[in-house]
Amino acid sequence: MAGILPSMKLTGPSPIDEPRRDSAVRLPLRNTVAELLLGTVVAVVVSMLLQFAAARLSISEPSFAPEALAAVGSGVVLAVLFLALALGHRRSPRWLRLFGSWVSLSAFSTLALAIPLQATRFYYGGSSVDNGFRMQYMTRMASTPGLADMNYADTPPYYPGGWFWLGGRFANLLGWEGWAAYKPYALTWVAVSTVVAFTLWSVVVRRRIALLAAIATALAGMLHGVEEPYAWPSAAWLAPVAVLAWHALRRRGDAPRWTLVCIGVYVGFASITYTLHFGFAVLMIVTMAVLIGAFRVHQGQRLWPTVRQLFLRLLPIGLVSLVIALVGWLPYLLATSFLLNNPRSVALHYLPEDGAFLPVPMMQGTAFGVLCLAGLVWLLVRCRRNEVAASMLTIVIAVYCWFVLSTLALIAKTTLLAFRLNVILDVVLAVAGVFGLLELIGYLRRRFDARHALQISMVACALGMLGAITINQGAIGVALQDSVKAAYQDYYPTGDNAMGQRDPDELGSWTDEEVRAVAELTGRAPEQNLLLSTDYKLMSFKPYWGFQQETPHYANPLGDYDERAAEIHRWASARTSEEFLGMLRGSEFRTPNVFILSNPASPHSDVELPEGEEGKLVLQLKGDAFPQLPNVRDYDVYFDPAVFDSPEFVQREVGPYTVIARR
Repeated sequence: MAGILPSMKLTGPSPIDEPRRDSAVRLPLRNTVAELLLGTVVAVVVSMLLQFAAARLSISEPSFAPEALAAVGSGVVLAVLFLALALGHRRSPRWLRLFGSWVSLSAFSTLALAIPLQATRFYYGGSSVDNGFRMQYMTRMASTPGLADMNYADTPPYYPGGWFWLGGRFANLLGWEGWAAYKPYALTWVAVSTVVAFTLWSVVVRRRIALLAAIATALAGMLHGVEEPYAWPSAAWLAPVAVLAWHALRRRGDAPRWTLVCIGVYVGFASITYTLHFGFAVLMIVTMAVLIGAFRVHQGQRLWPTVRQLFLRLLPIGLVSLVIALVGWLPYLLATSFLLNNPRSVALHYLPEDGAFLPVPMMQGTAFGVLCLAGLVWLLVRCRRNEVAASMLTIVIAVYCWFVLSTLALIAKTTLLAFRLNVILDVVLAVAGVFGLLELIGYLRRRFDARHALQISMVACALGMLGAITINQGAIGVALQDSVKAAYQDYYPTGDNAMGQRDPDELGSWTDEEVRAVAELTGRAPEQNLLLSTDYKLMSFKPYWGFQQETPHYANPLGDYDERAAEIHRWASARTSEEFLGMLRGSEFRTPNVFILSNPASPHSDVELPEGEEGKLVLQLKGDAFPQLPNVRDYDVYFDPAVFDSPEFVQREVGPYTVIARR
């Protein structure tokens, strides 16, 4: 076969099969769809059963027992997979091999991740920081059959809601509240993502290699990806889709229509689940088209016929992804007249340490670092004669280009959140490392006497299995430990946590009484209440509407965050209840019917009032502090209790808070 790029002499065939008869597709469309559907069903069933079994362990924390069980349980599954790869034979029925692969991959992901969380109802990260917003979105979707903003009433969603909408249906099926369904739903998606990755890799490489690629994908995700479970699927599936895209764009003759449609489905899926990955996927595919076109023109082909052919290949991808994207984005686009009057968003105003420096996972002194280094070497050596290597190297280049663009965006006082692409880089290099090591093993088997072939294979299998177990244990024992602690220490809406602690000095211990007070004072269902609250975690547990989002970075641009903050400041300037009620009636926004403010006079409050604000109630707000870290600044707004001294208000003291409802 002709080289992918200008040829470079290499010795020996690659075990990563070159496409045959100009086709990179090893599975027909019907088989691919059937395996995706059946594999997903198997993954869901296996994951849910194992999660149920893990929850029955009931091991009290703190303890290393869950980590021990997770490491050994998932390690045994890895050992079985590697032994099956080494000793398996083709005489077994195809359906049995497929079923065994689906079950094993699902069991590995679930055992490794579910057992450390066996005694908590929270997912990794608990209800803290970003998980608070994720649970808020899940709780919102469980309370409504349609798409809605997580916080602002009567506002179309800005953040993609596809993953969360399906999560709402999952919660409804279980009969659970959204926050409670988040953990099993997220764990199930991790299992599904691994199985789907195996099927997608099976489309472009041999089954056994696809299984190893799926294992490497799962391990990379455990290190960096699974804490954002709604972003993980599009990250895990990008590499095999990129291989298909590379082939489809450079294929001679008729366009591979179904391949282009499937690529468009992936891009559309990314658009309704994680906008950043959608943008990156578009950049990657367009970059591929530009590279292929440039080399063709360099080789003597005419410019405009080349451009026309590539455009016609990109067109189906764009049309299919557009149709899917409109399912989630159309309400927002209509509200902004298709972005003609799109309000400013500060969602990109975040620059942590791992976004300030170029990622170099291949230079880490760990087993995973060695795997990534092997992957980089293989990509550079094989990119000229192997479609898989060429397409995956394009992803790596695109990631670093995104980092450069994100850094340049600092000139415009924003970023492109490049650090969120680290997980994609990890997955690509890890899978490429598997391919590279397989080639090395094949080379050694050919290079040495045939009598040593078995020993070489046995040593390779043992080292591969030990490396996978080492990475797995590192994820369980180190990478995820802080997130596990948060899952056990954060408070449930019942006022206690997974370890049975109920400390009145902890704000979370009052959540159940706050919820009860709101229900009793208003007589309304949670979704009928609009809160102005200094305790933003309430929104994660009940589908209250919020007058203000906790931070501007997660606020819908259509919510007018800055204008609402200014309105709150205006309300705080009132001195009498008549003045305050007049401001509420004249507000351009739908006003809150519940106010939850900190009461510094409470013995359970740690809020200190500045001079001149004695005796007042406190509302905490946040402002954008980019490029500082943290990227938000906390500040307080003070309300005179006299403004609530009216028959229109009823109030109750709840620990450190004063809950006030408007009749």
